[in-house]
Amino acid sequence: MDENLIELGKKNAAFRAVEENVKKNMILGIGSGSTVVYAVDAIAKIDKNNSLNLKCIPTSFQSRQLIVENGLTLVSLDQYPEIDLDIDGADEIDKSLNLIKGGGGCLVQEKIIASSSKKFVVIADYTKKSEYLGENWKKGVPIEVIPLAYVPIMKRLGKLGGKPILRMAQAKAGPVLSDNGNFIIDVDFGKIENPSDLNTKLLQIPGVVDSGLFVSMASKAYIGLKDGRVEILD
Repeated sequence: MDENLIELGKKNAAFRAVEENVKKNMILGIGSGSTVVYAVDAIAKIDKNNSLNLKCIPTSFQSRQLIVENGLTLVSLDQYPEIDLDIDGADEIDKSLNLIKGGGGCLVQEKIIASSSKKFVVIADYTKKSEYLGENWKKGVPIEVIPLAYVPIMKRLGKLGGKPILRMAQAKAGPVLSDNGNFIIDVDFGKIENPSDLNTKLLQIPGVVDSGLFVSMASKAYIGLKDGRVEILD
């Protein structure tokens, strides 16, 4: 796997998505992850060159920092509960534009922003595209849970056919904490042929805050290919 080609794919997808979708006076949702770094760079340039008067709502601490560092206008969902456009990455995208998100731990806030947006556009490189969710992304579906409930939840997830693992921090002892102060469980369900059904079952478990399955939410995906072209799925 050529990392340079992957990074080029991310950059090309991000710039194409911004160029085609970002318009004057928009309220923008800004997602999280490595691909979004390129998108914010593109948004900052187009905003500066064209005085677009954009207002940006972050999905995480990382995206908040990106907005501030690039000189964009930072606002909140309290101020603007209806968002014109949300741009975010994904860990995996299937043929129906269903997504697995949350590899970086921001799934709940990402889903809130996406669901509050008139249009949700995904940017990714070619390694994230699959026929079915779970084919290429082998780290499992991230599920944010209330810490008190993580042990019984893991047992319930096992009964659903999953292999749950509590996500542990790398630079400190103990579990990863989301921006909301919750635990994250990564669950390997293998190939997911019906993400809508699985998502419904996950959300019925008491103590589950939300899952990293984004079902029927994305309206378009920009996929950066090896040869520098951008494939558009909608």
